[in-house]
Order: sequence, then structure tokens, then C-alpha cells
Amino acid sequence: MKTVLITGASTGIGRSAAEYLAARGWRVFAGVRKEADGEALRAANDAILPILLDVTDADQIERAVREIGLALGGDTLGGLVNNAGIAEMGPLALQSMETFKWHFDVNVFGLLAVTQAMLSLLGMDETRQGPPGRIVNITSVGGKIASPFLGAYTATKHAVEAMTDSLRRELIVYGIDAIAIGPGSVKTPIWGKAETKANTGPYDDTRWKEPLEVFVKTMSEGGATGLEPDVVSKMILRALSDDNPKARYAPVPNKLTNFTIASRLPKRWLDGIFWKRFGMEKPD
Repeated sequence: MKTVLITGASTGIGRSAAEYLAARGWRVFAGVRKEADGEALRAANDAILPILLDVTDADQIERAVREIGLALGGDTLGGLVNNAGIAEMGPLALQSMETFKWHFDVNVFGLLAVTQAMLSLLGMDETRQGPPGRIVNITSVGGKIASPFLGAYTATKHAVEAMTDSLRRELIVYGIDAIAIGPGSVKTPIWGKAETKANTGPYDDTRWKEPLEVFVKTMSEGGATGLEPDVVSKMILRALSDDNPKARYAPVPNKLTNFTIASRLPKRWLDGIFWKRFGMEKPD
């Protein structure tokens, strides 16, 4: 049976991927922060083994390595899907340093901490039996295109894109691959949480009040009408299973306009599109 650890498996893409892979014969170690979420996953499929795993908690990461290692016996771990992440909207000029650092603690440092800890199970411990595993990092369209009001989030996703490329180019000596999946809008709770925090933020008395309101509405609509999480789960399965996987997958709604063209436009042109869309202009 193929094996995989998925972080952030309580909701959204992580939960979808856990259930999708388990239904297709994978043994899934599902990283969750609450026992109740783990029990719900276990009830959905007994091939899912919940693991209490806050990616910012070094002790929990260490325990997860021990627990998964024991469950594997002497075999390698087939895959690590780094999905845990957070997003909070707001202009970088006013967003607190605490909030900015929090994004990096979870989306970047937490991802790397889990990856480093799991590498022995993925094949760096050459006493383990079986083929080396693969790392799949869930990034975002924001890993290639930085939008206004998501500066902290997109900064972390740009970092994860670069880290994925570096890991892939380094880990070849152990046969461990690293692949990025950068979805567009997906129906997940992350944008609802971000909307709630944006609406309580200290931005009402600034020039960003109305543009931010339009942006929040746009992101909320994208979260409500975006891709089903299973679309991304299928990409995760391909990344873990294909004989010759791509280095990066981009499941994006209306991909030509929302990603392909946008990622190739001159930056000043893209600036203008963002300014017009969200009602921003230079003062007189």
C-alpha cells in the first residue's frame, strides 16, 4: 500500500486529498490540529490515520516522525503533501509585523520544518526499504502573481515555489522529487477566514477601505465559485504517481486569462489591471 502524509488535512484541499487518496488505495497519515477533525477523517475511511500535527510545533513534528516511522516499519514514506497554510488580507503598509511573520511561520518555516523532519522517512535513511518518496508543495497562483492585499500570503507562496525548485535540484542525490501545485480559486474555508479578519482590520479610515472591500468580495466569490477541492486532489495523485511528473501543476479556473496571460504581461500592465479592477488611482 502506498503511503503519504498530508498536512492541514482538517478542511479544504487537505481533507479532500486525504479522502481522495484513501479511496484509491493509499494509506494516509492526515495531519490535523484537533482530535475531533482526526476522528471525522478516520470515520470517513479507515485507511486514514490522523496525526496531531501543528506545523509550527517542533514537539508535534518530532512525535509525528516517530509515529509514522513506527507505522511504516522499515519501509519508506511514499509522499509528503505540504498543504497547511494561512492567509489574511490587508495592505502591507499597515499589516502588523506579527501577522506578516505568522504567515511565514506557518506557510514557509513550518513547511520546511516538516519537510526536513520527514526526509529520513522519504528516503534519506537508506536503510529503509522501497522507492524514495515525493514531496508535493501546495502553493498558489499567488506564488507566481502577487496581488494587492495578499502581500504576506503571496510572499510566502513565492518562497515555497523557490524552495520547491531548490529541493528538487538538491534531493536528486537521494532520488526524492519535489513538485509544486499552484491552484487558482478553490472552494475552501481559507478565504472565509481571511474575509472575517479583513473585515475587522484597522483599514476603515484609510484610502484602501473601498478597494479592500472590493477585493474581499472578489476573493469571497472566487472561494464560493472556484474549483472543487477534488480537482486539486487529482493533481496531487498525478504528482505522486506519474512516472514522469511535471515540476509544477497549475489547476486554475479560466486558466488562459487568469494565469497564462496574466503571468506573461509586463508588470506595469498588470499593475494597471489591478488598479482598475479594485478602484485605485493616484491622488490629484
